Amino acid sequence: MSALSDNLVTFAILAYLIAMIGHAVEYALGNVRTRVAAAAPVRELVGAGGPVPTPPAPVPSPSPADRSAGRARLAGLIGVGATAVAAGLHLAALVTRGLAADRMPWGNMYEFVLTVTFIGVAAWLVVLWNRPSLRKLGLFLTLVMVLLVATAELVLYVPIVPLVPALNSYWFVIHVSTIVFASGIFLLGVVPAVGFLMRNGYEQGKRSFPYTLAKRLPGAVGLERLTFALHAFAFPIFTFAVIAGAIWAEAAWGRPWGWDPKETWAFISWVVYAGYLHARATPSVKRNVATWIAVLGFLTMLMNLFGVNIFFTGLHSYGGLD
Repeated sequence: MSALSDNLVTFAILAYLIAMIGHAVEYALGNVRTRVAAAAPVRELVGAGGPVPTPPAPVPSPSPADRSAGRARLAGLIGVGATAVAAGLHLAALVTRGLAADRMPWGNMYEFVLTVTFIGVAAWLVVLWNRPSLRKLGLFLTLVMVLLVATAELVLYVPIVPLVPALNSYWFVIHVSTIVFASGIFLLGVVPAVGFLMRNGYEQGKRSFPYTLAKRLPGAVGLERLTFALHAFAFPIFTFAVIAGAIWAEAAWGRPWGWDPKETWAFISWVVYAGYLHARATPSVKRNVATWIAVLGFLTMLMNLFGVNIFFTGLHSYGGLD
């Protein structure tokens, strides 16, 4: 079962790569505007007697622009389909990993990254189902999936081992599940956040890199609203996860808070995301300034996930890496 999980992760990475290529093709062809050929006026025949039947108008042949637009849409749909297939393989890898370990697959950094990325892509498919106009964001989402899942498989992979004694508690499911879920939504939220920063600059006339990458993205207003909606949804869940962790720490270590490196960085992330929501609700703060705070919040989440587990030692050192 463990070998099956490893193979499913490999196939998921390949599927994400195919999805990224499909979205890249759509992105490259998406600037072609469809032109509707105007029908040539039909000469009216005047007869001496009764009415003369009008010949049928000629059917215009598809223009090169029409064909390019059609190919772009097909490539985008292939990208969405491949993303859905990759998500299915991704989920199957997590399920088989959990069955092989006889526990929830969140015991180390490898499993945590796999779960967070799955939550992110599943949430993306839900968003896309409700707002198909955002499909071109799929290029950036699948790029993130390829990078993170491949990093997990190539760098963070560890064999299945039993949980450390401190994790053998029902709080493991309560605390870690909410942390994983909130982190996955934050992961998705950073994609439209970065897209908004680039698109907003492009709409203001900036034509240097990286603003030109946003030429074919949806409008900046819609991207900013999506960024806020995702963060506003994830923040209360993240808050509950931090509180649940403190309750678990009280039961396991006799104190709710000890400024352990992971606790400290979780607090930093909470403060930064709270700052983003406060800035977003303050009319005097520009939207791009508030969005930069959201991006900073995700960087602190990455530090908490990778940096703390790799460079620091503490009670939460469950990364699984030697």
